[in-house]
Amino acid sequence: MNFIQSKTVSNQVDELLLERIREGIYPSGGRMPSESELSEEFGVSRATVRTALAKLAATGLILRKQGDGTYVNARAHEASAHMGNLWDLVCLIEGNGYKSTIRPLSIECRPATEKEALALALGIGDEVISLRRLFYADQRAVILADNVIPFSLLREPIESINGELHIRDIFQTYFHQKIASAITDIRSVLISAEALEFFGGESSRAILQLQVTFYGKNNLPLAFGINDFDDSALRLSLVQAWS
Repeated sequence: MNFIQSKTVSNQVDELLLERIREGIYPSGGRMPSESELSEEFGVSRATVRTALAKLAATGLILRKQGDGTYVNARAHEASAHMGNLWDLVCLIEGNGYKSTIRPLSIECRPATEKEALALALGIGDEVISLRRLFYADQRAVILADNVIPFSLLREPIESINGELHIRDIFQTYFHQKIASAITDIRSVLISAEALEFFGGESSRAILQLQVTFYGKNNLPLAFGINDFDDSALRLSLVQAWS
């Protein structure tokens, strides 16, 4: 197997194993191949495989049972923040037991703000695609999501963008990009007038706001998102493990 020289081999093995877990190649609760089997498949040392597995074990995604092998942690799959699902709004909603639907509010091209330009490594005023959507849990509006994406990444006509699609499908279909990672900042904010219009409740109440920056495999910023999250309707779960 060929590896990229700009990244450590253990990091690339770690990414490959994580991708296989995401795609269900290593199913939830199932036993993974042994260190020796992975070492032979990838053409790397057992020490390299052991390092990659240790990283996944530290996140709680896998369980290493002495004398028995390595397993994908079934309980980690139940948590809403598992493997980046903190930014995966559909999984957040469905993980709370609701049916998720998406209502596109607007899709437009406009200049980037200073904050957006900084997050996306753009110049102030560079063009971005602004995508505003409302997420429902069953019939209740629960997340107001604003995402901006560099216009230069667009590979299909902007009018063809289907805002009802999953964010991963939007990137793959219209930007020919794949999300590799995301950084999420969680804060409590006073509900905005826009969110209040959809969520209802008291105008003085606080809600959670998730600010997310998406990255591609080459660490290129793909999008910056601000999600107003009605935590009176949904819960967040985080996975943490100690080795």
